[in-house]
Amino acid sequence: MRLNFLQYLKEHLELTDFELEQLAPRLHIKVVPKNTLLLRLGETRSHAYFVEKGLLRAYSIDETGKQHVIQFAPENNIISDRASLYFSAPSNLIIEAIEETTVIVMDHHYNDYVSGLPGFHKKNEMILQHHVWYLQNRIDSLLGATAEARYLEFIRQYPNLTTRVPQWMIASYLGITPESLSRVRKELASRHF
Repeated sequence: MRLNFLQYLKEHLELTDFELEQLAPRLHIKVVPKNTLLLRLGETRSHAYFVEKGLLRAYSIDETGKQHVIQFAPENNIISDRASLYFSAPSNLIIEAIEETTVIVMDHHYNDYVSGLPGFHKKNEMILQHHVWYLQNRIDSLLGATAEARYLEFIRQYPNLTTRVPQWMIASYLGITPESLSRVRKELASRHF
């Protein structure tokens, strides 16, 4: 079976074919049914997930019970609760399968192997810095961009998700109401976008 994850590692961590061959038997592949929770509030997980096929989301719930989508993870994306993963803190996030999803579980078998590879830490640092950069841009957008600008950025970042994700989840991710999202979409449609 050809795994997208191995190609991801080859591109991002510059692993050799030999290193990938050694890693492959250590990978844990899991098929997660739709609506399954991979992480619940308060749990601690020492692994992350790479999405081979399907779609996951991470969200929080505020004191009124309202959901706030933090991240979508379609194919070739990694998702985790970093506080739980790196600091053993009880999770503030829920990770759920929106579709039936095949994931690579990045657990201690994976971590033990790749962390011993030459140059891993420097390459992993760059991946982490890109993630921080993405989060900074997302915060800046939530604080200062218009609803239309946020939606257009969502479409740019996730071009296939508008047909795979319920509109209320997209609105939650954008930090707007479903009604506001509907207005934005109508306005863009009137301009033939």
